[in-house]
Amino acid sequence: MAEKRIQDQIDRTKLPAHVAIIMDGNGRWARKQGFARTLGHEKGVDTVRNVVEAAAELGIEFLTLYAFSTENWSRPKYEIEALMGILVKSLHKEMKTLMNNNIRLQAIGDLESLPAGTRTQLIKSLKTTSGNDGLALILALSYSSRWEITEVARQIAKEAVAGKIDPEKIDTAYLNDHLTTRNFPDPELLIRTSGEFRISNFLLWQIAYAELYFTPVLWPDFSKDDFYSAILDYQQRERRFGLTSEQINKLEQKMHSR
Repeated sequence: MAEKRIQDQIDRTKLPAHVAIIMDGNGRWARKQGFARTLGHEKGVDTVRNVVEAAAELGIEFLTLYAFSTENWSRPKYEIEALMGILVKSLHKEMKTLMNNNIRLQAIGDLESLPAGTRTQLIKSLKTTSGNDGLALILALSYSSRWEITEVARQIAKEAVAGKIDPEKIDTAYLNDHLTTRNFPDPELLIRTSGEFRISNFLLWQIAYAELYFTPVLWPDFSKDDFYSAILDYQQRERRFGLTSEQINKLEQKMHSR
């Protein structure tokens, strides 16, 4: 009897609606191979393609990829230019695949800080795929949580000073409505590759109740099976949201009895 494929072990009724990924390890992968760091980033594009395909095939609704952080602007100029070039080339090259697979491309972050050519290609890609209603592929570009929360605080302060909002009325829901992710559900699963155990300033508000999955696999080596393994691990966890196991069981029993 043939061994059951890992993707066939996944319960399609218990998928996380939103998966976020910190794609880490491109530079280390390149160094191990004796290549320039930029070649690691290029190889990482192949992994992006494979993971997006895996997510779409499973039926994941939202996939957010941490593509470029605000801190990444401090990297050497040649690497930043290479990353932006890879991004532009990939957006152009993958457009047919996105359209054929009904994938909607979206972006969060300080997009105005991107080079003009990169921003132009990004906006073009966003518009081209805007009518698709399958997987939402969200690129976090020039993004960090501290940048986002600072921007939200500034915006809300302006509204309060202008008398548009009573400070006493500011609650979690109001703040959520001002985040760059306001149109998406919070991630239920956060994956980080390369063996690092850090969040690196990524979706700090949004992952308050996300399950965290860390793998030593470097991003260029991260396969579809590695992605499926992360989903299986997620499905084996009990998500309590501050409640006890007993309370969760009672809620589940109540839902099943309807």
